Amino acid sequence: MKKYALVTGGSRGIGKACCIKLAKMGYSILINYVSNEAAATETLNAVKALGVDAELLKFNVAKKDEVESAINQWQEKNSDEFIQVLVNNAGIRKDNLMFWMSDDEWHQVTETNLNGTFYTTRAVLKYMLNKKTGRIINIVSLSGIKGMPGQANYSAAKAGVIGMTKALAQEAAKKRVTVNAIAPGFIETDMTSSLPVEDLKKLVPLNRFGTAEEVAALVGFLASDESAYITGEVISINGGLHT
Repeated sequence: MKKYALVTGGSRGIGKACCIKLAKMGYSILINYVSNEAAATETLNAVKALGVDAELLKFNVAKKDEVESAINQWQEKNSDEFIQVLVNNAGIRKDNLMFWMSDDEWHQVTETNLNGTFYTTRAVLKYMLNKKTGRIINIVSLSGIKGMPGQANYSAAKAGVIGMTKALAQEAAKKRVTVNAIAPGFIETDMTSSLPVEDLKKLVPLNRFGTAEEVAALVGFLASDESAYITGEVISINGGLHT
């Protein structure tokens, strides 16, 4: 029986690194993306170069019907299999001070980061519960722990995912499904490329941004058998910026 892992937002950055890490662990990879097919294909090729099966799953996590249709269609084609690892990584930022924040900026961020995690998790959870095994790993953020000015929408959404993580961990534990969250600080990705990196590095005790591969290494551990007794946790990876 193949082992499958689904990584949302798997085409770039942390998502791509997670796909490659899980592929190295022997998982067949389902790479979710919403618009950047070229980048998703690059990730697909990188995974296949490791000798591992992979396929693209195009859907917008913020759209319930798209999520359910894509996952149900995949499940129908692979009736003897199921997704054993889910990495909820898809996310967007639309930063603004709350006074100036538009309704669209609020709703787009919460719908993708919070609702998207809910829709995707619910769609795969029933199969994990039925098989009595599974790993759900939610990529949250330092913003969801301490709040960040200019990110009321993003902080609220990620804090919501943290609460969801802790609640679902208790619901799913008896079925041996673990649910954990990883809260990165400043990580070198497209999402942080517009930030004043040199200034922000000075705030970090380790004096650098983290890498996507370092986050993926933690994802790999939480997906492994060694982490079977860890659930409901939020693990920070921020270079000592906030403890």
